Amino acid sequence: ALVSVPRAQAVWLGRLDPEQLLGPWYVLAVASREKGFAMEKDMKNVVGVVVTLTPENNLRTLSSQHGLGGCDQSVMDLIKRNSGWVFENPSIGVLELWVLATNFRDYAIIFTQLEFGDEPFNTVELYSLTETASQEAMGLFTKWSRSLGFLSQ
Repeated sequence: ALVSVPRAQAVWLGRLDPEQLLGPWYVLAVASREKGFAMEKDMKNVVGVVVTLTPENNLRTLSSQHGLGGCDQSVMDLIKRNSGWVFENPSIGVLELWVLATNFRDYAIIFTQLEFGDEPFNTVELYSLTETASQEAMGLFTKWSRSLGFLSQ
């Protein structure tokens, strides 16, 4: 599958095997164009995500994040598109979810195009299988974030 995102260079990730993404992940870094994200980013905590497969062979994510009001949990089913590493669920505002980079061992860089209400925006996230990201993962997250036009902060 080739990944092509605006202003980013396409990379070859190989054939899709959703099982390579299964299991528990930490979301350690996020760049977002969501309204108010920059002001709220210091109050955000690490998100835990468990990725599983549904009986229909789609991805299901169970996320949990501790916040001021306790633990927030959400479940999201993502439908695989025909093109390898792209998933979607427009009914809940996920227009596209791309796996931009992964080494299949400890990290994945995820790009998501979202639309909630009248607000379209996108994010780049660093998923890690460990509580601390590797230098390689952080370098790729920074590279993808900058190439997609996110500010350094």
